[in-house]
Amino acid sequence: MVDDGLFDPKKHACPVPDVLLGQHVFPLRPGSVVTKSGPILAAADSLRITVYGQGGHGSMPHRCIDPVVLASSIVLKLQTIVSREIPPEETAVVTVGSLKAGDAVNVISDEAVLQVNIRTMSEEWRKRVLDGVQRIVKAECEAARSPREPLFEKLNAFPLTSNDRETTEKVREAFTAHFGDEHANMDTAASGSEDFQNLATAVNKPSVFWGWSGSDPRVWEKHQKEGILNQLPVNHSPFFAPGIHPTISTGIDAMVVAALSFVGKNQGREFDF
Repeated sequence: MVDDGLFDPKKHACPVPDVLLGQHVFPLRPGSVVTKSGPILAAADSLRITVYGQGGHGSMPHRCIDPVVLASSIVLKLQTIVSREIPPEETAVVTVGSLKAGDAVNVISDEAVLQVNIRTMSEEWRKRVLDGVQRIVKAECEAARSPREPLFEKLNAFPLTSNDRETTEKVREAFTAHFGDEHANMDTAASGSEDFQNLATAVNKPSVFWGWSGSDPRVWEKHQKEGILNQLPVNHSPFFAPGIHPTISTGIDAMVVAALSFVGKNQGREFDF
């Protein structure tokens, strides 16, 4: 929306807000909301990487350069970025979500395509992880005698979502007054990602993003009773099915309470809906 001229006075001319508020369902206890100052969601970068070999018949691998073996080596070596290059106090995730090569069981393909997703919690380590991915892929291609340089294509990029501290404190006070014990502070940032931050960065305004529960009370209760809350279906899982209640009411309350903490005569007071 920003790239399409959301705030451009000559295009969509959307008024520039004083503050930006955003929210998203999280796998939390039903009816609860969470906030956090500073980084709350990771930056995310997705790449498509094509590596090249020399195809041929599966019975004569010595006459080929096998891109499947090359790609497999890359997948394993990429895991060393997090395990051997990232300090223990930093957080990063490198996931190869897709690896495709060839169509026949007895034919060695001439290329393999990997799709890589990267999550980081700071701009410094974002750059270093991305540089590490390129360095490893190029080195493995050279070691495998790849006939061509690998092709890197950026699929998407999401910024680090970092909440303005003063703005977050104001929302926290309002949430505590309204939700009581159902409002909690997050200790660490989540590894999910959002493009919400782009709205604030584009106009240099403060922002705050928070999570509210999308869990079905019956599903939550079952998992809690069985001691398997770590297996609760999360966002984008094919089994993630938010409960209509209290998800809708909690989300509406959260956004209205946050908005009214900045505008209207009820600022700073408990809200009764």
